[in-house]
Amino acid sequence: MVSSNGDGSDSNLETGGSRRDTSNRRHQYFSGVDCVVLKIVLVFVVGGILVLALNQSAVSPAKFFQRSYSSCDINQLITPENLPSKAKEEKELEKILRKAVMKDSKTVIITTLNAAWTEPNSIFDLFLEGFRIGNGTQHLLNHVVVGTTDQKAHSHCLEKNLHCYALTTEGVDFSGEAFFMTESYLKLVWRKIDFQRTVLKIGYNFVFTDGDVMWLRDPFPRFYPDGDFQVACDQYKGNYKDLNNWPNTGFIYAKSNNQTIQFYNYWYSGRDYYPGKHDQDVFNFIKWHPFIKKIGVELLFLDTAYFGGFCAPSKDLDQVITMHANCCVGLKNKIHDLKMVIDDWKLYMSLPTGDQRNSKRSWTVPRTCG
Repeated sequence: MVSSNGDGSDSNLETGGSRRDTSNRRHQYFSGVDCVVLKIVLVFVVGGILVLALNQSAVSPAKFFQRSYSSCDINQLITPENLPSKAKEEKELEKILRKAVMKDSKTVIITTLNAAWTEPNSIFDLFLEGFRIGNGTQHLLNHVVVGTTDQKAHSHCLEKNLHCYALTTEGVDFSGEAFFMTESYLKLVWRKIDFQRTVLKIGYNFVFTDGDVMWLRDPFPRFYPDGDFQVACDQYKGNYKDLNNWPNTGFIYAKSNNQTIQFYNYWYSGRDYYPGKHDQDVFNFIKWHPFIKKIGVELLFLDTAYFGGFCAPSKDLDQVITMHANCCVGLKNKIHDLKMVIDDWKLYMSLPTGDQRNSKRSWTVPRTCG
């Protein structure tokens, strides 16, 4: 403790540090001697133990240490069972992403699935059918990773021979239908954002798609060459850089880099800063924040002429890439109108190429979702 004068000044500083306690100095000297003696004794004790061990081992010192090391194999120390649960999850996810990655070795398609969407002729069956009947989309199914939120969904995913990742949350049951803005709905949408964030951190680009998005053409040629983060819209204002566009986070293309990872961390933290709000609301709040400009992430918005939905259906079937059952509440309503989407598309695709271009056909939906 530093001693002070009555006026609060340091007395040692005032005297230049010349005043010393001689008895304390003698105590420090003898303490130093004791410490040296103790160190010497310890050296001899440790040395004696090593010599005794080497003599009893009847092997050379090199082999002795080699044998001692091999009995404690590093691979036995670091195993998936010994890793923290979050690290184990990421390790398992990385294995699945590696199997599903596209030829560029860095891009995957990801979605989520719960039990409510796995019933026969339900949303997920329509989702898979969209890939199969789409124009040049069949091969993309090989690159889809399905984050399953419950055991029934996971089993269903495996039955479909897809890349399946158990996206469970301890103490939370995501198996039932998550009605809009209920507590279970909010937990589910924020779990999806965390899933996307983890994929970016592992080092993969992704296209995230909700299960009620029909993939009718390959979207990659229509993504902008620039931009870290590209998102579909409920309402598109005509300028792909305009922050006034109203996004729909059910369809996202994101590149793995420092900017997007920081953006996702910031976005995900919004669940605490804006309690009771879902991911899309929070996105609309934070897209204007100076932090977005500071980290240098570029947010771009996809044209509804190509990436349409029930909010703003694309008018020209010659151009449509995806069709999303947005602006629609209720599982039965979504299923009804998505079946109509598939029927419209099948009829369009059945026409000869020349007739397709001249038909000027459009959608008969939304109907029950309207």
